[in-house]
Amino acid sequence: MNDSTVTLPWLVIREDDNGNRYRVGRYATRAEAQKIADSLDGRGHKQLYWVERLGQNGPAAATHD
Repeated sequence: MNDSTVTLPWLVIREDDNGNRYRVGRYATRAEAQKIADSLDGRGHKQLYWVERLGQNGPAAATHD
């Protein structure tokens, strides 16, 4: 695990209407990541946004709000 994984463990993930998933960004806190996900979700597009915490073995703990 590198330093950026430790300091930026919260991911915002986007899934488009074709089922493709993309990492939008990495953030230090869940609140910061959720604020970004909510902002993007509020734009009214068909994409789905959610927050995940990056674990030692990759993304984990998805939170779909």
